[in-house]
Amino acid sequence: MRLDRRWAGGAAAALLTVTSLFWATPSVAAPTADASALTEAVTAKLLGTARMSTAGAQQETRITVSRSSGRWAFGTAVAVAPRQEDAHPTGSVFIARADRAGWRIAFDGEAAFGELAAESPLVGNQERSVLTTTPSPLYAGGDYRTGMALPFGVGQTWTLTSGPHGWGGTESPYSSIDLAGGDQVVRATRAGAAYTMCRGWIRVIHDRGYSTDYYHLWNSISVNGASVGQGAVLGNTGTDVTCGGAAYGRHVHFGLRQNSAYVPIAGHDIGKWVLANGGAAYQGGARHGSAWAGVGGALYNYGALGFNQGVVDANGGGVLTRRAGPGTGYGSLGSVADGATVTISCSANGTSHTGRYGTTALWNRLSDGSWVSDAYLSTGVNGPVNGWC
Repeated sequence: MRLDRRWAGGAAAALLTVTSLFWATPSVAAPTADASALTEAVTAKLLGTARMSTAGAQQETRITVSRSSGRWAFGTAVAVAPRQEDAHPTGSVFIARADRAGWRIAFDGEAAFGELAAESPLVGNQERSVLTTTPSPLYAGGDYRTGMALPFGVGQTWTLTSGPHGWGGTESPYSSIDLAGGDQVVRATRAGAAYTMCRGWIRVIHDRGYSTDYYHLWNSISVNGASVGQGAVLGNTGTDVTCGGAAYGRHVHFGLRQNSAYVPIAGHDIGKWVLANGGAAYQGGARHGSAWAGVGGALYNYGALGFNQGVVDANGGGVLTRRAGPGTGYGSLGSVADGATVTISCSANGTSHTGRYGTTALWNRLSDGSWVSDAYLSTGVNGPVNGWC
């Protein structure tokens, strides 16, 4: 039985209701620009991107300004969903600047967000280094590496309670999975800047255009751009639905975003597992080497895969032969086990081989000087990960 029921999106609402604006105690002077106009501008942008769950329903919004000074404002914007299945919240971190034409609003992941973050006096230096990362093409032009661990302690084993599905449920893209078990402590998958979207929902903005969402948390931390490291505690698994939706049994609803939208989690390496879709939402599973874990299966957190590393996938178990050069004509130097992590120094073309994901002539020189065929490595890249030899 899955723990996180469907939150599928639906048609746009005919009537939208805006709630009040909450001003956090600023660390700088109070704003001189029109706060009500800011509320309206952020709300309009938010609801222009939010997908309503039920036609004709009203939608509550929560616009929280956590920092403000003169013509600048910074905060979070959340479109709250009904507390029911087939509903889900939508939210963004925003930066706003007032000028003669009104408020200029940018949401996290947008190019304009980085531009405003570079200028804003409200953004600290550490935070700015993350927020000004230029959005890259989706999956960095065919690069599915994330540098992320799973959202719990390295060395722990948790249960994959639901396979890839939408942030809201059955809708595409299948950006999210559900996890439970272990010590129930939810942790950041990679370093970044953390924000509380609402109670029970944390977003961490990383580099390379990625961000991750963690929902249904109990005892979640309260953060406003705090710098967090990989493995930082974000809260505990729970059933919190402060922002809407439904949850059954304590777990974390983990979602992957890139640039300004949720993206398919399938194909991405997280915790040295490659996520894979099933025939429908909530199905599928994850693969580590040749080992497969479906829904209800156990995921051991191996930690993050380095950007110059690969996981051996012998396509059925066993071992992978290490050679003295890039081809089977070179002598054997031993073997490396299925599921092992290897570090790649550089790559070259050699004899062709066919693995789980197709045929390639690419060979990788490992840090110990031996060579292995790329057909039997999972790296997240269809090509060299550390340049040519």
